[in-house]
Amino acid sequence: MSIGQLHRHRSVGLSDEEAVGMYRNMLRARKFDERGFVLQRAGKIAFHVSGIGQEAAQVAAATALRTDEDHFLPYYRDYAFVLTVGMTMRELMLSLFAKAEDPNSGGRQMPGHFGHKKLKIVTGSSPVTTQVPHAVGIALAKKMRKEPGVAWATFGEGSSNQGDFHEGCNFAGVHKLPVILMCENNQYAISIPVSQQLGGRVVDRALGYGMEGVRVDGNDPLEVYRVVKEARERALNGGGATLIEAMMYRISPHSTADDDMLYRTKEEVETNRAKDGLPIYKQYLIDIGLWSEEQDQALAAEIAKEITDATNYADQAPYAKPEDALLHVYGDASSEAEGGF
Repeated sequence: MSIGQLHRHRSVGLSDEEAVGMYRNMLRARKFDERGFVLQRAGKIAFHVSGIGQEAAQVAAATALRTDEDHFLPYYRDYAFVLTVGMTMRELMLSLFAKAEDPNSGGRQMPGHFGHKKLKIVTGSSPVTTQVPHAVGIALAKKMRKEPGVAWATFGEGSSNQGDFHEGCNFAGVHKLPVILMCENNQYAISIPVSQQLGGRVVDRALGYGMEGVRVDGNDPLEVYRVVKEARERALNGGGATLIEAMMYRISPHSTADDDMLYRTKEEVETNRAKDGLPIYKQYLIDIGLWSEEQDQALAAEIAKEITDATNYADQAPYAKPEDALLHVYGDASSEAEGGF
């Protein structure tokens, strides 16, 4: 291994501690995701939508952004992203269990519909890609107010065919807005393969809207970190928006309501599992002497304890009162004082 390969994380601006921290969050998200499937199959929760196989790009992107300046509009698979920017395991579990204390929506939304005012995570909705024009609007406000930071939005390649995506991109390109849009191209729009969704590449659409377009290996967290960091710097320097297409694969089914073997084969899944960014990045850290199997076992035990604590807490937490369904529906002085979710 060359000197450059030994210090890849340093060459993109990451310290040793930050490089290890990225792996910790990738593994935390993976274990949370796996627990979600177990809880649903056990009948403890109603539904879970998975992001297994997409953690590398999500954690890398979140690490490259600024939690004190940027606004985040993630999509429903972004558990690794929201964990990295500061959501806790308890908060994610409260959402899975749809409990009153859930900071995303007070138990109103399906899991994965993130919203956290203190962390600048803007509430998402079930219609896909609505977060793109919202992010563009936030970026416009930042530019008009001369505020620091960027707006960040993620979405799947299937939803890049929605009108919201194109309208948002066009507006961002015209006004040179500080927004970064990252398509997590996981090869499937539920059951529809990318070959039947797109006549070209998502990244090539950037040219038509007058913005920078970058395609990146979403299984390589160091490369994703570099690309997102550069996009942020470009936006802050007046260079406008960037469209990133991060190539990856959704290893898990679309959700717990999905039988993915109806539209793909086990062989295809296993072939792509071999490209999974999580174990590859773990091996990189071991090869350069920043990690070991002993440390990995200790981390796995630590995460298991964290998840068990979060699961028990959320399971025992109270549901919202029936009358709470009327809260945060109409604006009034009391709801303004509470600040919403």
